[in-house]
Amino acid sequence: MAEVLVYVDHVDGAVRKPTLELLTLARRIGEPVAVALGAGAENTAAVLAEHGAVKVLTADAPEFAEYLVVPKVDALQAAYEAVSPAAVLVPSSAEGKEVAARLAVRIGSGIITDATDLEAGDEGPVATQSAFAASFTTKSRVSKGTPVITVKPNSAPVEAAPAAGTVEALSVTFGALATGTKVVSRTPRESTGRPELTEAAIVVSGGRGVNGAENFHLIEDLADSLGAAVGASRAAVDAGWYPHTNQVGQTGKSVSPQLYIASGISGAIQHRAGMQTSKTIVAINKDAEAPIFDLVDYGVVGDLFTVVPQLTDEIKARKG
Repeated sequence: MAEVLVYVDHVDGAVRKPTLELLTLARRIGEPVAVALGAGAENTAAVLAEHGAVKVLTADAPEFAEYLVVPKVDALQAAYEAVSPAAVLVPSSAEGKEVAARLAVRIGSGIITDATDLEAGDEGPVATQSAFAASFTTKSRVSKGTPVITVKPNSAPVEAAPAAGTVEALSVTFGALATGTKVVSRTPRESTGRPELTEAAIVVSGGRGVNGAENFHLIEDLADSLGAAVGASRAAVDAGWYPHTNQVGQTGKSVSPQLYIASGISGAIQHRAGMQTSKTIVAINKDAEAPIFDLVDYGVVGDLFTVVPQLTDEIKARKG
């Protein structure tokens, strides 16, 4: 069976959930070969093997931390040349899409971004995407070269499938462009204790109807009762009620959780583009004509200041 490269997203050896989802998808089209780069790369092997990686190619060098994405592209290209894979899968983060695009240019291949599903096809992997603000679902395949595909988080289940996970050192030669952009400082993002927005199974978002930063605690309380991430519409972010890092929409982050709860969000196309692929959508809005109700699985016509606290209390009561 052909091998499939999977680019590993990890933090000091702790593998992030989207990578485990990629391993599930990779097994549909071949044998997963994971590529782990940077500090702690070797520590990823046990988890990757548990989820289907037949091999784990690892490399660590100061360049991965000291410079932007080009050293990682150099390493992924080295892995591509060593393995000659049937496809290359990369998580659809901002960095992941840049790495994938640069790799596709280098190897002369087509690229598909933000796939939501992947299946084997007679002429290569077939990817499912949502197009035009999720108004259409398309199926496509790369017609030239080795497919390079980025996949949105929460697009596949995490399934254990123990494999050998043999660790092999990856030899990487960095090109002249690798040191073109240096990282001069880093500031750790303050932790809220909540899941990462793009990876969360449940997202609770607030919009213009929240009517002020001082009221966003209602959204946070509901999110915390569900173990969810907190999102915000562009209107709420532009008003300064919530950080831009939590914005869901075309100019914010794209999410695809199992459950998306929109409170006080009208449902403009800009917002819908970032959350329309969510598996189950619930909206709370006092305007029965709000466009968001055209999209939802369940809708509550009511004042969020009444509905959201009641919902939070009921969830807490049921959890005991």
